[in-house]
Amino acid sequence: MSNLVRTLAGPLKTPKYAFRKQSLKGCSLLVALPKVKTQYVPPMKRIQARNFCHSRIVQGNELLDNLKRIQSLEREVEEVDVCIVGAGPAGLGAAIRIKQQAAKSGREIRVIVLEKAAEPGNHSVSGAVIQPTALDELLPDWKNEPPRHCTPVSSDIMRFLVPGMQLPMPVPPIMKNHGNYIMSLAELTKWLAAKAEELDVELYPSFAASEVLYNQDGSVRGVATNDFGVDSKGLQKDNFERGMAFHAPITLFAEGARGSLSKTVIQRFNLQKDCEPQTYGLGIKEVWRVPDENFRYGETAHTLGWPLRSDTYGGGFMYQFGDNYVSVGLVVGLDYPNPYVSPVAEFQRMKQNPFYAKVLKGGTRLEYAARSLNEGGYQSIPKLVFPGGALIGCSAGFLNVPKIKGTHTAMKSGMVAADAIVEAFNTGDTGKPLTINTYEENLKNSFVFKELYSVRNVRPSFHAFPFLRNYGGMIYSALESYVLKGKVPWTFSHKKGDDVVTASASSYKPINYPKPDNVLSFDIPTSVALSGTMHAENQPCHLFDRRPNDRQEAYRKYKGVESRFCPAGVYEYVDDETLPTGKRFVINSQNCVHCKTCDIKDPLQGIDWKTPQGGDGPKQTLT
Repeated sequence: MSNLVRTLAGPLKTPKYAFRKQSLKGCSLLVALPKVKTQYVPPMKRIQARNFCHSRIVQGNELLDNLKRIQSLEREVEEVDVCIVGAGPAGLGAAIRIKQQAAKSGREIRVIVLEKAAEPGNHSVSGAVIQPTALDELLPDWKNEPPRHCTPVSSDIMRFLVPGMQLPMPVPPIMKNHGNYIMSLAELTKWLAAKAEELDVELYPSFAASEVLYNQDGSVRGVATNDFGVDSKGLQKDNFERGMAFHAPITLFAEGARGSLSKTVIQRFNLQKDCEPQTYGLGIKEVWRVPDENFRYGETAHTLGWPLRSDTYGGGFMYQFGDNYVSVGLVVGLDYPNPYVSPVAEFQRMKQNPFYAKVLKGGTRLEYAARSLNEGGYQSIPKLVFPGGALIGCSAGFLNVPKIKGTHTAMKSGMVAADAIVEAFNTGDTGKPLTINTYEENLKNSFVFKELYSVRNVRPSFHAFPFLRNYGGMIYSALESYVLKGKVPWTFSHKKGDDVVTASASSYKPINYPKPDNVLSFDIPTSVALSGTMHAENQPCHLFDRRPNDRQEAYRKYKGVESRFCPAGVYEYVDDETLPTGKRFVINSQNCVHCKTCDIKDPLQGIDWKTPQGGDGPKQTLT
């Protein structure tokens, strides 16, 4: 079947989409199709991200009962050969590779890719400096027609920051970027989507996979997309459309870090039983356009130290690419103990240091984004395969933390999974759910596991010497980079998950962050507005608090940590004299930038992040 989202002037070259109903082999579904010479018109009134209104209070039991009634309705079913959840580098890399390998063996394999964003790339966030290892293998001629703004790295610098100053540092060998490219991950993803379409991969943006479907024997049968046109009470609106079910012998989960469906299958199949807890970081990023006199084409810069404290892992980056674009950001390890830390406030403060300020002053801030990232590395990789499915990319966690790169490992994992799938189809083993064990075996023999094993001790070393705090990790990392190079008989451990390390607020003093100056630093509502975030009004909240009755005690202990770890102002405690603490916990879900931090860092582990209506969320183009 030809791709329903092919544009008139070539794959994905029309950036504006309108929602239309279309027939898919006799099934009624909602797809995103290009609309020529018109402005984008959303299917309903949407609420702007900058509007901070308190979420409507809906009785949980009423909502759940109404949603259960909808769940009982019949779905249309589409049978496919391979279903991929997530149109990021891993998912698209897998789709392209399947089509390439199938063509070589003379087979027709139907591949669909479901993407919750309105367009491929809208939810893609990274630094991003791309190591082209996997890209060279997948598309050897990619440099002849590269993604937009692709910039070869020209130089690397590193600094240790102190208030008002910068100290030069040597660039560790693993962080040198000769031969790598600065790109927008959003642009790379859009480019990969076009390449996939050229091979007749069926790509469906605005299709938010919200449920894993299972066979009677417990194997994965496929996924279902969420329902369209459901109000905040779980009742059907006039534009209601039941979600679709996609059945396949094999489903690849490529949702990125802390994917909602990936988390479900990890728990159901106990995929983490033989690995250590995953640990995460939060990356906060802006894209600026700066004057010519400030711009240094192709330069990558990384910083350590200020403004982060010695018990908080993280560092800053600044990449200069394209037409005077600068990506500036801060990554903060979510295993920080101080509940008064606000990663987004630390990022805004970091830009005041002269090292960053001299580049950004006089520039224009264009976009804002935030996303969680895997930091557990080799020790935290779960079992990758299970009956009917597999984890690829950051759903599994292949980020090389000291190298600050994961796109090449994510893509490679998708490609190795694709090879295993085509091999299974070639043997005729397609009438039942597939368990592609050769994927896991072959990936362990690839550069992915070798690379992650060699740096396995760097990230956990920052907690291996508690009396030295981060300085012990810096010393060990330098020793690892220049001398040991991973060839040691020991392996440090990640002892705890990020949710349990948060200490009581009584152990710390509140942090008085400076007010934004609206020149280099900005408040959260203004920043979220630059992410293009929109969510359809009057729909079920996609952030579900399973422990609302425990929030009062949580406030007593952590003094509103939820309002500080979120980079989008989704969570807040508002005055309410009727409650014991005088504070009421409020979720402003319309501001969510889909970073997943709440699902990770909430000390109660009561917040479940679910996919909102397809097409909702950020609309990023340069991140």
